[in-house]
Amino acid sequence: MSSGPSPLLQTYLRWRRPIEVALWAAMLLADMALNMAVATIDLQRTGRPFAQWEPIAWEATSTAMWAVLIPAILAFERRFPLQLGTWRRNLPWHAAASVVVSLVHVVGMFALREAIYATQGERYGFWRWWREFPYEYLKDVRTYALVLAVVGGYRLLLLRLQGEARLLGAPDAGPPVEPIERPERFLVRKLGREFLLPANEIEWLQAQGNYVNLRVRGRDYPLRSTMAAIETRLDAARFVRVHRSYIVNLDCIGEIEPTDGGDAQIRMRDGGVVPCSRRFRENLRSRALG
Repeated sequence: MSSGPSPLLQTYLRWRRPIEVALWAAMLLADMALNMAVATIDLQRTGRPFAQWEPIAWEATSTAMWAVLIPAILAFERRFPLQLGTWRRNLPWHAAASVVVSLVHVVGMFALREAIYATQGERYGFWRWWREFPYEYLKDVRTYALVLAVVGGYRLLLLRLQGEARLLGAPDAGPPVEPIERPERFLVRKLGREFLLPANEIEWLQAQGNYVNLRVRGRDYPLRSTMAAIETRLDAARFVRVHRSYIVNLDCIGEIEPTDGGDAQIRMRDGGVVPCSRRFRENLRSRALG
């Protein structure tokens, strides 16, 4: 079985970050347009007089605040992921964070609306935010939960398409064929199929949240582990820590370029660039030259 990504997936992974930003922006804009239409219909039904710009201002200010808050929610979720082994421990953190997020959303939204109304010579009533907060929180906590659900579903889909690496466990019967403490191969599961990934083919490892990405031939295989835990199980003669978030395979280093401030950049043979912090630079030099 070929372990390489499909051309479509490879293209997506190359442009993953800007595509993700574009998707979040599209979802926010679509939600804003829908809410704008609903608010206008509700105002027309009640017969309340309103200016055409008012529903636009209400929903645009809410969307603008969510555009600021969603990156913070994503960063918080990476620090406190809601996964099978962590959700009980991290759920209270997210419950508390939802209150903070809603508070920032409401205060910022009301402040923006007050500024917009002022340009029209009117008052929106910024002072009312604290009275509206319980009502707004009930809406905001649903949005917060929706963001987490989208992130979780997206992550599962991407792992299924990319392939997720796992450490080989001990066999049910008989001795292991290789040292469990120092794995020579990793098991990769992709789209319901499995293949073995030789450890010596890993070019570098990068910590990312609750995962460590194993870079092999331009492809990342996420491994559910911490950098500290996986470092102790790698061949110390081959792999070296160069940054708090990176470990590199010495055999895959092309050149080391010093940078201002005492750090360095490592150019790998496949063209990738890995940062090397000043703390690990001397150790890298001695290992690479030794």
